[in-house]
Amino acid sequence: MSIRVMLVDDQVLLRTGFRMVLAAQPDMEVVAEAGDGVEALEVLRSTAVDVVLMDVRMPKLDGVETTRRICSEPDAPKVLILTTFDLDEYAFSGLKAGASGFMLKDVPPAELLGAIRSVHSGDAVVAPSTTRRLLDRFSPMLPSSGKETRPADRALERLTEREREVMMLVAQGLSNGEIAARLVLSEATVKTHVGRILTKLGLRDRVQVVVLAYETGLVRAGGGAA
Repeated sequence: MSIRVMLVDDQVLLRTGFRMVLAAQPDMEVVAEAGDGVEALEVLRSTAVDVVLMDVRMPKLDGVETTRRICSEPDAPKVLILTTFDLDEYAFSGLKAGASGFMLKDVPPAELLGAIRSVHSGDAVVAPSTTRRLLDRFSPMLPSSGKETRPADRALERLTEREREVMMLVAQGLSNGEIAARLVLSEATVKTHVGRILTKLGLRDRVQVVVLAYETGLVRAGGGAA
């Protein structure tokens, strides 16, 4: 069964380019398009979609709020944020809103297709280099270590020392394989640790692990341990 994709971007030319790339794939089909968030929400009420490629800056309703509204619904499609890194300062907020990952708009087609397939299968797409660069840039958006973060700080107390170590490496954008090499563990063991972290903290995926690690100060902007 094909992956049903929706394109949400106010630039028609970009949607056309993405549609051409996706149409050439035997396992994907573009089933809907929208030029802004309001139109996207309206279309989703009557169209079954698996993955939404979501622009950030749009008229009427931006991609962050649109993502938040989509992800708050039961059985919501996965959302993959598309950002122009040098201009958009909302990608981090998009992840907090429930997006399953983000990619740059000038990403090579093969990487975009791989990201769509990964998101559809339930994984989060957090490119290591992009994660570090974005979080460095967006660090002023993170809350200070006051009352707002205390519940999250307490949640981290549920983790073992090894789980905290794995969480820090996930937050720095390392893959399971890279974490395994760093800690001299098997990939299966790392995957088990990541699963336990998600369960203990009530998180959906690796994206939310990254967000929480930076919000609580477990990892500092710049990728280092706090």
